[in-house]
Amino acid sequence: MSKVRTRFAPSPTGRMHVGNLRTALYAYLIAKHEDGDFMLRIEDTDQERFVEGALEIIYRTLEKTGLNHDEGPDKDGGVGPYVQSERNASGLYLKYAKQLIEQGDAYYCFCDKERLESLRSTVSESGTEIVVYDKHCLHLSKEEIQANLDAGKPYVIRINMPTEGTTTFHDDIYGDITVPNAELDDMILIKSDGYPTYNFANVVDDHLMGITHVVRGNEYLSSAPKYNRLYEAFGWDVPTYVHCPLITDETHKKLSKRCGHSSYEDLLEQGFVSEAIVNYVALLGWCPEDNQEIFSLKELVEAFDYRHMSKSPAVFDVVKLRWMNSEYLKAMEEEKFFQLAKPYMEEVIGAKYDLHKIAKLIKTRIETFLEIREQIDFFEAVPEYDTDLYCHKKMKTNEDNSLELLRDVLPVLEMQEDFSNDALFEALKQYAAKIEKKIGYVMWPIRTAVSGKQNTPGGATEIMDVLGKEESLVRIRAGIEKLEAR
Repeated sequence: MSKVRTRFAPSPTGRMHVGNLRTALYAYLIAKHEDGDFMLRIEDTDQERFVEGALEIIYRTLEKTGLNHDEGPDKDGGVGPYVQSERNASGLYLKYAKQLIEQGDAYYCFCDKERLESLRSTVSESGTEIVVYDKHCLHLSKEEIQANLDAGKPYVIRINMPTEGTTTFHDDIYGDITVPNAELDDMILIKSDGYPTYNFANVVDDHLMGITHVVRGNEYLSSAPKYNRLYEAFGWDVPTYVHCPLITDETHKKLSKRCGHSSYEDLLEQGFVSEAIVNYVALLGWCPEDNQEIFSLKELVEAFDYRHMSKSPAVFDVVKLRWMNSEYLKAMEEEKFFQLAKPYMEEVIGAKYDLHKIAKLIKTRIETFLEIREQIDFFEAVPEYDTDLYCHKKMKTNEDNSLELLRDVLPVLEMQEDFSNDALFEALKQYAAKIEKKIGYVMWPIRTAVSGKQNTPGGATEIMDVLGKEESLVRIRAGIEKLEAR
């Protein structure tokens, strides 16, 4: 068996959709699982859809996700160029299209837009409405063709598909699929602007670059018979097809840009870490035999077997991704977490407090970095809150006994010189023992006064450790005044 070679062939049209990232990931894993080669090829034949800066997004995404390509525009492996517009400039695709014309497997088509729009639609066996070209130009004489070419009449080159019988092709996920030839349109190979279509360039490039496994979304399943017709016409080996299942949103509709989390960069901006995104995307259509969920990229390479991919659509579950992201944050080395969280913390409170201490408080309490704001906003200033926040059934606190406790504990805290977490906890534990109350009875009113929130990243003494003595006492006195004024 030849060495496994896969490719990721994105179009530079904007941010990388989650589906494209999964295609890149699966192609990478298939190659690396077999010690093969993973190639990057830029498919820019559709010049109208080109977006400035999109190439940089592609490179940046692959770098951040760790999907390092062995060959590509920046890594010559001997089968370049790796950009289709550069390959087209040499006349490569036109040469192969003309070869098909000479063989009788393709033909020039001079039909204008008005005639093409007049063609009637037909309904396929699946009930889908399709428009099939009527092969009008297939029957032009050599003289008519040459006259049109000499006159500079615009043309495209079409493949000549059979109209009777069926075509069967094999996909390693979906098995054998049979399609009526009557539904196979004479697809365009070379467009009127001289550029090859996506379908044609893919086949030519995959063959010339030695691609053994073609990984793509299942929306291309219906095009596979056309690809095979090209392979057969050229006498080339057909690669192994691996079509990935559709990715849907929670409503089971195709994941679209409107959902707000359809691209890799969307997810980064929403506070997810790259490793968690890659891990989660790997499970959108694939499941390991032992149902393991947390994988490093290296572990994915070892475990990934594309034959365990599902045929059913994969639902993009943001709740599941948030859980997975939290697991990565909890396991993250503290300094790395701090560096990633620092910009979010500085946005809320600047450098007013020790951010390292705050990072330790929030590390196990957030699912995404965007949650940092709501977790630490009280450090900047105590928010407005109702005094009924002092009431806690389990702690047996209410507004009256909380006021009494804060008045009584204030002198204890004023005398406390060491305002570190451990020292404060020990002092308040001794105070609780002195008044014969549980520690929670003491801590709840204090935490409420210094934070003004029901849920905080850390307890009363951890918060006071960050705030420092002066600010902590100011907030406790303000809490007393609030309770007195109720």
